[in-house]
Amino acid sequence: MKRFGLLFRIIIAIALGIIVGIIANDWFIRLFATFNDIFGGFLSFIIPLIILGFIAPGIGYMGKGAGKLLSITALIAYVSTICAGIVAFIAASNLYPTILSGQSLTMFDDPSGALLEGFLDFELHPPFEVITALILAFVLGIGMAALKSDALLNIFHDFRSIVELVINKMIIPLLPFHIFGIFANMTHAGQVASILKVFAVVFVMIILLHILYLIVQYTIAGTLSKQNPFRMLKTMLPAYFTALGTQSSAATIPVTLDHTKKIKVKGNVADFTIPLLANVHLSGSTITLLSCATAVLFLQGEPIAFGDIFPFLLVLGVTMIAAPGVPGGAVMASIGLLESMLGFGPTMVSLMIALYLAQDSLGTACNVTGDGAISSITNSINNRWGITK
Repeated sequence: MKRFGLLFRIIIAIALGIIVGIIANDWFIRLFATFNDIFGGFLSFIIPLIILGFIAPGIGYMGKGAGKLLSITALIAYVSTICAGIVAFIAASNLYPTILSGQSLTMFDDPSGALLEGFLDFELHPPFEVITALILAFVLGIGMAALKSDALLNIFHDFRSIVELVINKMIIPLLPFHIFGIFANMTHAGQVASILKVFAVVFVMIILLHILYLIVQYTIAGTLSKQNPFRMLKTMLPAYFTALGTQSSAATIPVTLDHTKKIKVKGNVADFTIPLLANVHLSGSTITLLSCATAVLFLQGEPIAFGDIFPFLLVLGVTMIAAPGVPGGAVMASIGLLESMLGFGPTMVSLMIALYLAQDSLGTACNVTGDGAISSITNSINNRWGITK
């Protein structure tokens, strides 16, 4: 199996997961749900270490100018997220009167509630939260760059090597099995498929917006780096399909990082931008959230004005950074804003969660694939302006 590329293995895992989810009994699905609980727990444990292990030495090796490049990357990511939301609102406000004509608000259960649980109640808590890991990595990385001391930098170099070993020898080989289990459970549950069927036309619009936005991102990145944008996108496909299966930007970091370097992004730039972008660049999730929220408002008969949506979008771009790198994290982090800024009631929130979780993986896949473009743009700016060595 190792002789086949990761992309091929992930596609096979998704296809087999759907087939097995249709024909398998509860016991078999629960067996893989148990594996997913254990592997998912380990992923949650290792993600803060990946962030710390890559971002801190990545910034440290850059030396002078690392803090400036960090700010530029974060700013580009935020602007990209906001622009994605604006594009989604424009498309939704113009298309929904036609494609959702005759539909009304219907109560759906949370589709995640229909998923089967594993045989073990397994919990593995991470050593610290993702946000803590990010801030610690920034402080240590910028500090090492400012001090110009190799002592701590060498320790982090060895730490990164250990993390890379775990990624290459454990996480990457087991990812297809994890993805297989997720898709088998989702298919076996059935509720996700029913929601997708009812709102298929909305999801088709969201997918098309994701594709369009990725093309725009890679056209900009390809223009700056003098590469073929479609070839760059093709190179990033393994990250897309990995995120499609894991539904987690953070869990996809190892694959995104590997393939970002293949689109000619310097290793030290990719090492700190990709773990950072996995938490701050959420263009795909924003397209999904805005499209779903606007659909719920439309089905409720509520007026949809850009003046109401734009402030919500500006705050959402910051709030989702605190979302855990797990399936559904973005929508869970946005519930308070949906209620306070857009007036969502309990029924509307339930429908929103159902709509979002039914195709959360598509937004996540767009996020991580776009991370490669943002990293490439940052790399081009760094090369042109000579911000870091």
